[in-house]
Amino acid sequence: MNKGDLVKGRITGIKSYGAFVKIGDEVDGLIHISEVSDGFVRRIDDFFKVGDIVDLEVLGVTEEGKVSLSYKRTNRVHRKKYLNITLKTGFKPLGEMLPVWIARHRKDGGE
Repeated sequence: MNKGDLVKGRITGIKSYGAFVKIGDEVDGLIHISEVSDGFVRRIDDFFKVGDIVDLEVLGVTEEGKVSLSYKRTNRVHRKKYLNITLKTGFKPLGEMLPVWIARHRKDGGE
């Protein structure tokens, strides 16, 4: 198993800092909380349940055989980065109401 490999794994445990994964019969790995999503992750069990089969990318393997995995790299959710807002009235209401407001102000004794 090498960095960049795409693998399937089964979630075997969930802690506050990450999810433990079994790949095949012999390889154990960890999805750190920072590799679950690009967005804020309050609780990992909002994303995974024990027994789930998930697609993952291998981030690295230590000399001791510990495997770091990423869920977010293989399961990207494309969020809109902006909203396209179209104004239907623009400044028209301001243009219509400004003379009314000025007239009221003058009527009330303003200058």
